Amino acid sequence: MSDVLLRTGELGFAYPERGASLFRKAPMREVIRRVDLAVPRGTVLGLVGESGSGKTTLGRLLVRLLEPTSGGIQFDGIELSHLTEAALRPLRMRIQMIFQDPQSSLNPRLPLAVTLTRQLEIYGRLKGRRARRDRAAALLDLVGLPTSFVDRYPHELSGGQRQRAGIARALALEPDFIVADEIVSGLDVSTQAHILLLLKELRAKLGLTVVFISHDLSVIRVLCDDVAILQAGEVVEQGPVARIFSHPQHAYTRQLLAAIPLPDVEPGWLDDPTSTALLQQQGSAA
Repeated sequence: MSDVLLRTGELGFAYPERGASLFRKAPMREVIRRVDLAVPRGTVLGLVGESGSGKTTLGRLLVRLLEPTSGGIQFDGIELSHLTEAALRPLRMRIQMIFQDPQSSLNPRLPLAVTLTRQLEIYGRLKGRRARRDRAAALLDLVGLPTSFVDRYPHELSGGQRQRAGIARALALEPDFIVADEIVSGLDVSTQAHILLLLKELRAKLGLTVVFISHDLSVIRVLCDDVAILQAGEVVEQGPVARIFSHPQHAYTRQLLAAIPLPDVEPGWLDDPTSTALLQQQGSAA
């Protein structure tokens, strides 16, 4: 078994330009260019870049919500790039995405009991109302939400609680690989810390492999093992977080580090028992 769970080679994606003439083929706009990534099992790869750099598009390619126009994606040795939806279906259980805005990714008309378990029913892994409620309650407990929330709707939750529910939905099928797309960007600093702590704990408990997309370099430095810097659809630098932050080689990386104030983070602060206990006490309200 390879130590690398997900790998890309010369990965690219382009789409037709809008407003092209009806009488000639629309020119293609390339938004992802020749991306080579390797994500070892059980690690967190941070994907960083400015707005418009292609981070979300690349994340959607990695979970095959978009089909590449060039290059390849291998997941656990299986080439995903041009598989049909029918061929992808068994792999969907192992590959999930946590979206940036849980308000739009959670169905507002369904209680959490249904939202969190619908995938399980589709795959034939759950039957009956009682089993559905029990599994939904277990998922809520896993992400630090009260089990009584099974009957709540997304609009009845706070922003942090909705994001926890979004994480629970992604974990329902017990995936191996998750893409987390800017999942703390719209939250206050305290709630961000709760979500980061939760993700760190889930990674250790479930053995998850994660691609964590963010524009916040301080978050990347705390959570990730490796980082890839994306500029205009190209990865211009990648490597271990400690090396990239202490000795950036590319001018764009140095520009990002210089533009964003980075507080001195005490090593292992997220592992500190005192801070962890405090965050866990506050977490149920976040």
